[in-house]
Amino acid sequence: MKELRFGIIGWGYWGPKIGRNLEGLPHASVSMIADLDVLRLASVPINQNQSYLRKTTQVEEVFQSDVDGVVIATPVRTHYRLAKEALLHGKHVLVEKPLAASIAEAEELVALAAEQQRILMVGHTFEYSPAVNELRKLIQSGDLGKIHHIECERVNLGLFRNDINVIWDLAAHDISILLYLLGKKPQQVSVQAHAHIQSGIHDVAHIDLNFANGMAAHIHVSWLHPCKIRRLTVIGNRRMAVYDDTNPAEMIKIYNKGADVHADPVVSYRNGEITIPYIDWVEPLRLECEDFARAIRTGEQPRAHGGIGLEVVRVLSQIQEALQEQQKVLSSAII
Repeated sequence: MKELRFGIIGWGYWGPKIGRNLEGLPHASVSMIADLDVLRLASVPINQNQSYLRKTTQVEEVFQSDVDGVVIATPVRTHYRLAKEALLHGKHVLVEKPLAASIAEAEELVALAAEQQRILMVGHTFEYSPAVNELRKLIQSGDLGKIHHIECERVNLGLFRNDINVIWDLAAHDISILLYLLGKKPQQVSVQAHAHIQSGIHDVAHIDLNFANGMAAHIHVSWLHPCKIRRLTVIGNRRMAVYDDTNPAEMIKIYNKGADVHADPVVSYRNGEITIPYIDWVEPLRLECEDFARAIRTGEQPRAHGGIGLEVVRVLSQIQEALQEQQKVLSSAII
């Protein structure tokens, strides 16, 4: 089997995590790491078996090298430029989420990847989570019945960003999860958001998404919360399920609960057992990296391919537009 060589651009938060997982793959290695910060590069651990690893502050050296795939783990505003350059140099590309900062940029990258016959993949890590995939099976199989509503909560104290708001940072995860779980896109979006710490950069947001057949979803994201919560609740008319990413022992609970209206207008309640399915756990980022390597070797699309990333950017852009329109209305009212 051919040895795959990877280059990583950006050695901040995600770069080292992706690097660790790529290094752990069979017949694969990280041979180049690029970052503008020399102190970050100096912190890269190199053991005696990694004499092949090169470090550079010049990203062009990665594009001009013999690496097969390039990982872009840099600020969102740089995704388009770096991914485009990598594709033009014939590299397969994995971009951290979101794929790009606009629909036009994302569309161009998807078209360019197809033209160059190269893999374009997005770091929608939760699509590779065994717990999320178990939840997807429950929804797709109809075990939960008709889905009425989904609640997503992703809050913590930080990490504050100054290049994007909390919607593009955290809600990107939940949007990718929702599209993956449901296999459909929202028909309408609305949002309430506030900037408390940094002027003009929203750090708390409540997002409502309306889908076909009356199904709705609500997303609450925040960088300004005392507790870390990563929870998704699915309300079906047969059963309900809760996915809690912070509880490794009980990541999914299925509740045989519900409310029904029969012949008369009185609501009857159903309270049954709670089921905790066994989750065969593998680190999602490991599965993501495996999928990237598999796609490069076979030419088949990875699960989180560029087209998926484009759909998430479209929804994010819809939300951003709704927020901007809301701000215009508020400004006009104040004047």
